[in-house]
Amino acid sequence: MSRTVTDLLSVRAAAEPGRIALVVPGVGALSAEEWDGYSSGVAAGLLEHGVAQGDRVALVFGNHEWIDYAVAYCAVLKAGAVAVPLSDRLAPVTLRETVRHAGATATICGSGLDGSLTLADLDTGHRGALPVTVEPDDPAQILYTSGTTGKPKGVVATHANLTHGSAPSARRRAFTHSRHLLHAFPIGTNAGQVMLFNALDAHPTVVAQPRFTAERFARLIAEHRAGTVFVVPAMAIELLASGALERHDTSSLLLLGSAAAPLPAAVAAGLARALPRATIANYYTSTEAAPAQTIMIFDPERPGSVGRPSAGGNVRVADEDGCSVPIGTTGEVWLRSAATTRAYYGDPEATRSVFDGGWIRMGDLGYVDDEGYLYLVDRDSDVIKSGAYKVSTLRVEEALYEHPGIVEAAAFGTSHPVLGTTVSAAVVSRTPIAPEALRAFLLDRLAQHELPTRVHTIRALPRNSAGKVDKRLLRAMCAMASDRTETDLP
Repeated sequence: MSRTVTDLLSVRAAAEPGRIALVVPGVGALSAEEWDGYSSGVAAGLLEHGVAQGDRVALVFGNHEWIDYAVAYCAVLKAGAVAVPLSDRLAPVTLRETVRHAGATATICGSGLDGSLTLADLDTGHRGALPVTVEPDDPAQILYTSGTTGKPKGVVATHANLTHGSAPSARRRAFTHSRHLLHAFPIGTNAGQVMLFNALDAHPTVVAQPRFTAERFARLIAEHRAGTVFVVPAMAIELLASGALERHDTSSLLLLGSAAAPLPAAVAAGLARALPRATIANYYTSTEAAPAQTIMIFDPERPGSVGRPSAGGNVRVADEDGCSVPIGTTGEVWLRSAATTRAYYGDPEATRSVFDGGWIRMGDLGYVDDEGYLYLVDRDSDVIKSGAYKVSTLRVEEALYEHPGIVEAAAFGTSHPVLGTTVSAAVVSRTPIAPEALRAFLLDRLAQHELPTRVHTIRALPRNSAGKVDKRLLRAMCAMASDRTETDLP
């Protein structure tokens, strides 16, 4: 049975009015009943301000404002409008362009931008039903992609898409092993939206850390006796490198989920050692594909796999013409969603190129083994074509992460007068690594054409708000002598 997002909130508030849905450490907490009532008052205010059904409303909030954001998000949907979640950390020109592209008729902001509304401006004190009918097939949100390989696109999701798989009763809610679920995902990302819906529909109280630091994150696990946490690989890497997991009692942790980017096998293995009671799970999806995903429980026998489809979804690998390729053959990865699929806002041509009869082109190259496990080879746009070879940056990065002195690593292509492109890498290391030693280490793990011809040592990998490495910015950084040192491998 299809539901609306507002159905989830009203049902939860009626069944468990005092349940704390969301906690922001150092800021406050929000119960289901408060969430439902406050959002109704703000929705009434939006209607009084002339917001009509189907209008887009931009939501610009900082990560310390998760509670106000949650209220504003549900208020927009109760008014029959479409929420456009945006981070307040976007560059002003990007924010203006995104609001313009979405055609937003209003903007709600936590701190109050020029021309925007605040919750205080909007709350009418109304509590109860509103003169608006919202249907499951109505659009609910437009979420903008991270834009690591091009201009960000707005991805439209309906209520039916967002509520697919929602639990009809308390006995079937997700993560019942946990009283608290901890994350530090930013507002305006797909991962952040998943955590918002966990606050609406999952069993645990969701604890949102406003700004990730490894020490504070580990301390919050101990303070809340968190049974579930979600991170991106960059956070997992920092948790291990800092030693924070060893300084705090993390024995309550039973599930660590990693999302937004592939989790390097060496990092997953390190997490398994540091958290012996926890299941380490890697989730593979995209803003376009959600809720379709694959899930991989860490398995040393399959260190490079991102798992098998879950929740009624499917995966296939196809050639350039869209025809499925044999098992073990590399091609384009497609995921199939069991829910109503998403679409690009205002871009029917791009929608046709990515969405096809319930299947979503992921933009990745990969293959499936004979047991249905998916392995990613690379982002299609990141594959390095060097001479007669195609080099997977993921494979190069996996090899670099195995080096005990390397904390973070990213591989990318740089121009070459003969080969066209060669492999370069950027690393963050604990201590200086001699080029000869690094080459000897990699020779056992990579083919000759996969070896980086140049390694840049930098302070930190540049990442976007979703935690993904921004390789366009990385190339620019590595071209600037003031921001790196570089080493030609012998």
